[in-house]
Amino acid sequence: MSQPSRYAVFGHPIGHTQSPRIHQLFAAQFDIALTYEAIDAAPEAFAEAVQRFFVAGNGHGANVTLPHKGAAFALADERSEAAMRAGSANVLTRLADGRLAAHNTDGAGLVRDLTERHGADLRDRDMLLLGAGGAARGVAWSLLDAGVASLTIVNRTAATADALADAIGEPARVRTRYWQDLADIGSFDLIINATSAGVLHQSLGLPFSLVGTRAVCYDLAYGAAAVPFLAWAQAADAHRSFDGLGMLVETAADAFELWHGQRPDTEPVYQVLRQPTV
Repeated sequence: MSQPSRYAVFGHPIGHTQSPRIHQLFAAQFDIALTYEAIDAAPEAFAEAVQRFFVAGNGHGANVTLPHKGAAFALADERSEAAMRAGSANVLTRLADGRLAAHNTDGAGLVRDLTERHGADLRDRDMLLLGAGGAARGVAWSLLDAGVASLTIVNRTAATADALADAIGEPARVRTRYWQDLADIGSFDLIINATSAGVLHQSLGLPFSLVGTRAVCYDLAYGAAAVPFLAWAQAADAHRSFDGLGMLVETAADAFELWHGQRPDTEPVYQVLRQPTV
């Protein structure tokens, strides 16, 4: 009897992850046997951990979360168009010849969650993107493709924001501002938190003036990590605010389809994860 296919998610920290549960729920829809584990790897140990999983451990596919998305992209032998645009990857797949392929499903998953699940219209929105790392790079192009009118990128390290804007290459739509100027840059009707502040228990110190009258606020993190940003959005009278759980489910579905050739139904899995734990 053959062993179940082996999958994993790499991150640091990783204890909060829902990915193993999501992939087991997806697998149950198709009666697929698999193992899926969470692997905590510090940045300096990531490359070795990936090699051990795929080569010695005979792994087939892995999701990648912060802070490893850039490193995952660099490790791959071939890269999808979305990964190339972002310069980061959230999915690694072992090909038949043993090489690693990198993909980035973050942007597509975020747009589906916002537009299809939550009914948000992204067209003609003035958008503020907080952060310019792997998570931000993974979603910026997809949001612009979805019709966002303007994109302002703010990052604590200004050079990183400038590099992302330069990579996008649309100066008429995309600009950067300094973090210390947040109180003076006006208001926005779409605010995406792509920083790791919530996961690292750090304060963003955002002014309420950023929130426009019809603003949608979205944290790419989920669970406890998203609570501070969502509390800020509510206190600032944002029109709607969401965490990234739906995005997580959607990006997981993309990875699952890539690995298994079958598209899972995401809504029942999302609803299960939304149920309070006892």
